[in-house]
Amino acid sequence: MTILDASAVSSPTKMPARRTRGGLLRYILWRAVLIIPTVFILVTMVFLLMRSIGDPITAAVGGKLPPDELARRIHDAGYDRPILTQYFEYLGQVFTGNFGTTISDNRPVTEVLVTFGSATLELAFFTLIVAFVVGIPLGMLAAYYRDRGPDAALRIFAIFTYATPVFFSGLLMKLIFGVWLGWFPLSGRASIGTELQLQMLDGPSGFYLIDAIRTGNLANVGDVLAHAVLPALTLGMMTAGIFLRLVRTNMIGTLGREYIDSARSRGVREFRLVTKHAYRPALIPIITVIGLQIAMLLGGAVLTETTFEWKGLGFQLAHYLSARDFVAVQGIVALLAVIVALSNFVVDVVAALIDPRVRY
Repeated sequence: MTILDASAVSSPTKMPARRTRGGLLRYILWRAVLIIPTVFILVTMVFLLMRSIGDPITAAVGGKLPPDELARRIHDAGYDRPILTQYFEYLGQVFTGNFGTTISDNRPVTEVLVTFGSATLELAFFTLIVAFVVGIPLGMLAAYYRDRGPDAALRIFAIFTYATPVFFSGLLMKLIFGVWLGWFPLSGRASIGTELQLQMLDGPSGFYLIDAIRTGNLANVGDVLAHAVLPALTLGMMTAGIFLRLVRTNMIGTLGREYIDSARSRGVREFRLVTKHAYRPALIPIITVIGLQIAMLLGGAVLTETTFEWKGLGFQLAHYLSARDFVAVQGIVALLAVIVALSNFVVDVVAALIDPRVRY
């Protein structure tokens, strides 16, 4: 059996082009429609969890104000009304992009989300680069050396990376690469001089790497990247360990397929089998897992940003939690939930485009 014959066996039965396009379109529309109830359920859960501890005014400043002043603030904010009235008003505000105003620093929550959301998205971008660059090649290498020394060492490495708590690995990296070796900055997104130059730009995007490139100064770009190394490694290695195990398992299964045996019998080298014929089918599950990893990544970002003082949504979330500002916490958690829902939608669409079997 030739490689073409085998690919035909391993691929789903070819469908007429019109039917295939129709199936993909229906799949995407159905997934898009499912976002609405998903976001609705997530936002409702966030509201109920926040209200289960009482009204936000009492939680933030209760005990610091006279009872009559506290009651006046609660009445002005509308927290003394029936819970259903507050709930429907909250839903209306959320769907119009109004998440309220923070209690501790009196800022619109939307402004907080826009200001610090870009930092978290930038960290997520660097993290995924680390996860792909480390996890996929090492997974292929582990599959190539299956049940031999390198495979065992890489499996132990994978377990170590995803089993180690993020805050512990972050502190360890700071001690080794920041304090002991002095290779990378210990905290922040950029040095003070670079931040001043970025803030002087006309219409800064909030993504430091993009803004540093816009300044045309390579020193600024290098400074931003140097500050991103340790946070991205800390969070990215956790995801890389999961990718490594997943790629190894799927590639071992792919290497046992008939068309791989056929190619091997025709003298195709093992290296070419792994890097050209086996790795693409093995990557399809990675696309699906990325959607799940987005939620884990955002959860890990809270600890990572706090450890490295990376001023993103996770860092602000920890700050508002310590201040018991549950209006801000409610807005940030709701946004993170929406990001997870949208990320899963994008991942489902990409998986359907790559693997037609997903549509049926």
